[in-house]
Amino acid sequence: MVLEQGRPLNCTDRMEKEIKTYDFLDALGVSYQRVDHEPAMTMEACLAVDEAMGTQMCKNLMLCNRQHTDFYLLMLPADKVFKTSILSKQIGSSRLSFADGEYMERFLDITPGSLSVFGLMNDHEHAVRLLIDRDLLDAEFIGCHPCINTSSLKIRMKDLMDTVIPALHHEPTIVTLEMPQE
Repeated sequence: MVLEQGRPLNCTDRMEKEIKTYDFLDALGVSYQRVDHEPAMTMEACLAVDEAMGTQMCKNLMLCNRQHTDFYLLMLPADKVFKTSILSKQIGSSRLSFADGEYMERFLDITPGSLSVFGLMNDHEHAVRLLIDRDLLDAEFIGCHPCINTSSLKIRMKDLMDTVIPALHHEPTIVTLEMPQE
């Protein structure tokens, strides 16, 4: 794996949603680095990607309430465990669970394993609420997928918060999740 600056020189074999992510970032003037890799389906598979990028991949979870009427994209550090009861209280939602992959595809045009904040550019109806764990805000860089799990991007957290998220038109809710006790 090689860390490259910006988008691939040849996008011929790339999926449209991946290219759309690069177009979005380039139009905003946001600098990013990219590494291509085999599909990263688990956080464990992301460890080699973390090493290549020199930063930790962000864990992204798609959650919903019991009625499947409220949906959330939770961004948190990869090493953090989240408990639904703690998060539910903070956001005023009853009984959260993991949303089915069909909701990721319907609202964000993303398949399971590729979930990323960049999927919010496809959420034109604002069906998904963005939640960010406070500890992520301390990171200089963040790693995330460009809507596909065969590439990963390294982007400054400041650029994400100050430029990218406002352009996505999804006001983030900052939450505080506890680190696991050892």
